[in-house]
Formats: sequence, structure tokens, C-alpha cells
Amino acid sequence: MNKVEAKFEKTLYAARWLLAPLYLGLSLALLLLFIKFFQEALHFFPIILSTTESDMVLVILSLVDMALVGGLIVMVMLSGYENFVSQINLADDEEKLSWLGKLDSGSLKQKVAASIVAISSIHLLQKFMNAEHIANDKLMWFVILHLTFVLSAIGMAWVDKMNRK
Repeated sequence: MNKVEAKFEKTLYAARWLLAPLYLGLSLALLLLFIKFFQEALHFFPIILSTTESDMVLVILSLVDMALVGGLIVMVMLSGYENFVSQINLADDEEKLSWLGKLDSGSLKQKVAASIVAISSIHLLQKFMNAEHIANDKLMWFVILHLTFVLSAIGMAWVDKMNRK
């Protein structure tokens, strides 16, 4: 291997560190989601006794949705960093997530797809709980979009299974 090629490959390999600030940016997105979650919860507490059950369920579904998105952000942020930038080194006495270091990029894609399906399911349930205020054609498009997510997740899992064989 000549010197130019070796230098080029080292530079190319070092370029993976350009992803690190993106993962740090995801931690900032997690902070924003945290703020929005508690804004929603605190906004709802004063009116909880005067609200309907269906409105309460919609708010709770919204909070669950944000929690799922938060988990998705953590999963992408940490395993993406480990898969594409550098291994996360924690001391033996520090708490370590059981899945950390075990999710390859294929598994991560499947988990992201499954999370998107779960988030889409919550949105679809919210729409159906408020169906009297939404036109039928819009509801149909929400269902079609959700089914597209489901089929995409199934397709990705199938392709991943075929690649492992």
C-alpha cells in the first residue's frame, strides 16, 4: 500500500468522528422532549378534574408517545455512536444498559422501525378517539400511512433475516 492510499484511508476512517456532534445534538433533542413532556403534564394537572375521560386518555397517549420517542432517541444516540464512532467505555462499577454494545446497525434499524410502528399506532389511536372531528378520507390516509410503516418494518425484518442466513 502506498503512502497516499494509507493517508487517505486514515483520513476517511477518522471522518467517522464527524458523526459525534450529531449524536450530541440528539441529546439536546432529548432535553427538548423532556421539557415538552413536563410542559404537557403540568398544563394538564389544573384541569384534570374537569376534563373528560377521553381527553385524559388522549393526553396520556401523548405522554406515552413522547416517552417512546425519548427511548428511540437514546437508542439511536448510544448505539449509533457505538456502531459508527467509538466504543463507549464505562468503568466496571458504573451502570451499563444491557443492550449497549449488542445492537448492530441491522438490529438498530429493526428497533427504530418497531418504535416508529408503535408511535404511529399511538397517533392512529388518538385520531380514532377524536374521529368525529376528522374527515373520513383523512382517517383513511392515517390508516394507510400506518400500514405502510407496519409493512416496511416487516419487510426490513424479513430482509435482515434473509441476510443472516
